[in-house]
Parts: sequence; structure tokens; C-alpha cells
Amino acid sequence: MYKTLIIDDEKAVHIVITALGKWREYDIESPISEYNGMDGLKTMRELHPDIVFVDMQMPVMGGVDFLNKASVEFPKAKFIVVSGYDDFSYAQIAIKNGAVDYLLKPIVENDLNNALGKAVSILNRENNIIPKKVLEDVNLPPREVIYAIKDYIEKHYNSEIKISMFTEKYFFSKEYLSKYFKKEFGYGIYEYALKLRMERAKELLSDPTLQIKDISERLGYSNNNYFSKAFKNYYNISPTEFRS
Repeated sequence: MYKTLIIDDEKAVHIVITALGKWREYDIESPISEYNGMDGLKTMRELHPDIVFVDMQMPVMGGVDFLNKASVEFPKAKFIVVSGYDDFSYAQIAIKNGAVDYLLKPIVENDLNNALGKAVSILNRENNIIPKKVLEDVNLPPREVIYAIKDYIEKHYNSEIKISMFTEKYFFSKEYLSKYFKKEFGYGIYEYALKLRMERAKELLSDPTLQIKDISERLGYSNNNYFSKAFKNYYNISPTEFRS
């Protein structure tokens, strides 16, 4: 079984992670707890945990210093950063130090277990352990993941797109994927899908032989009124006015 260490100065975080994690399902022992980076580093040297949750803001030794030291000393450990701050600089530090995911407080059960699943999948592959179920594409680097998401959106922008589709497939949290995608492309995931829809709508509206109802259906809208409202909100002009 894999060992897990939680390093966070908030006892409530330890309680939540311990309660929500699917430890048996992923063949992981109950988590060990430490409350600052220095003690966490000492415990890592003694127990060699496979998966480490680490908070970024802690007394004595914070998450940044801890990751800089621990990622070098324990290159095979899988780090999951936990933070109460919606700050992409922390995510960049996490990526630089090879963290498998970045979770925002309060911890969400689905995001937590997605992160655990990704860490376990990587550990299984590195240790030549056949996993209980095949997890598609979970070992892709973050940059490849967001380009795969971009490619998917460009091919399926006229269908319903949910970030949960990508979190479940690639085992990254929605916050991590959303921030990384926007940093790389300048748009959020939903914003990019809407942009493609609206640009295509303008192209289709330029063809006078197409009815607005048919355009609405082609772009995946459930009814003509919803499409017209979305178009007007985006361009400040209705489809009929644009066509005129």
C-alpha cells in the first residue's frame, strides 16, 4: 500500500482530506499528519511517503521552501499542493517542482480523489504495477493536457462542454486546468468554447439561405431564443440585426 503525508497548519484540513479520500479504493494507507514544512521534511526522511499534500502558507517552513527541498531529496514522491490562495504563482511553483495537482481550499471531494487517482496511476506505472482500472491519458504533462483540451473544444464546440469532463479524464483539478488554459490561450475553457461558437455563428449568418433556427441547431443550442440571446450578449446585436 502507498503511504500519504499531509502537511498543513490547519487541523481542519487534515480532518477533511482524511474523511474524503478514497484510501482503500486507491490502495493507500491512512494519512500521516504534520503541521509545518520542517517537521514534514523530517517525517519524509523517516517514513518515505509516496504521496504528500502540502500547504503553501505555513509557519516555520512554508510550502515553497518545503517543495524546493523535498522535490530534490525525494524525486519519486508525488506532491499535491493545497492552498487557500487563488494565486497562479503558487501553481507555477507546483509545476516547477513536479507536483501532480493543485487544490484550492475548501477541499472538494471530487477534486481530491482526482488528484489521488492521478498520483496513484503515476506511481503504479513507475513501479510496474497493473492498476485496477485503466486511466486514460492521466500521465500527460500539464501543457500537453491543455492543448488536448483546446483541440477537443475546437472539434466539439457545438456540443455541451463541461470542465468535469477533463478533470475526470486527466486527473487535474478544475482550478488548475482553468488557470493553466487561460494563461496559455488568454481565454477560460468556457470562454474559448463560446468564442468559437459565436465566430462560427457569424459565418453561418452571412449565408442568407440558412434560417436562424437551423444555425441555432447546428451550433448546439436547444432553441432559437437561447441562441439569439447568447449572440446578442456576445456582440451586442441580435442575429437578425447582424444579418440585416
